[in-house]
Amino acid sequence: MLKMKKAKIGILMLDTQFYRPAGDIGNKHTFPFSVVYKMVEGASISKVVKERDTGLIEPFVQAAKELEEEGIRAITTSCGFLALFQKEIQQQLTVPFYSSSLLQIPMASITAGEPIGIVTASESSLTTAHLSGVNAHHQHVIIKGMDNMPKFSGAIVHEEIELNEAAVKEEMKQITSELISSHPGLKAIILECTNMPPYRDAIREVTKLPIFDITTLVNYVYLTI
Repeated sequence: MLKMKKAKIGILMLDTQFYRPAGDIGNKHTFPFSVVYKMVEGASISKVVKERDTGLIEPFVQAAKELEEEGIRAITTSCGFLALFQKEIQQQLTVPFYSSSLLQIPMASITAGEPIGIVTASESSLTTAHLSGVNAHHQHVIIKGMDNMPKFSGAIVHEEIELNEAAVKEEMKQITSELISSHPGLKAIILECTNMPPYRDAIREVTKLPIFDITTLVNYVYLTI
């Protein structure tokens, strides 16, 4: 009988209810290895994305420490906007902490060049402070958000409607097409939102640029620990 390998990566989850298809960080089938999930109660999308609530730092730290006690060797999250608190959380932990896919911006800059396109759940909420949180404020980035995409925002940002994967796929293609058409010199794309990787293949239909997201980060981290 094969013995299951103990999980090395823990994922701090926002307090959400929407469906997460394979490819989403919250779906256990997304990775070819085991992960451990821990929800941070009260960490709503609104508090993280819109309010930038610093009162969430301590609950995230506490949940991360609980994962440490369970033997987890690296920790990530289910929301790229937590880049804002990368340093505040990391300095209180003893294992590596990877708050956001945006941590890959410097690497994409060095390996692919600039400018780099960032596709985010909310362009109106993603600020230079988030980029500074992951030491990416010096890179030339172009930000494009899903703010006006009703199927994506309705299901994932506002949690008002059921997730329609086919419709979100088309919205992701539309936004990506608009981004690369407006900025034909882009060298790479980073998906801020951890709910976007299920649509990577759809994005591939409209661009051959390198694509970085939370799954590329987590897979890399797994090989380093």
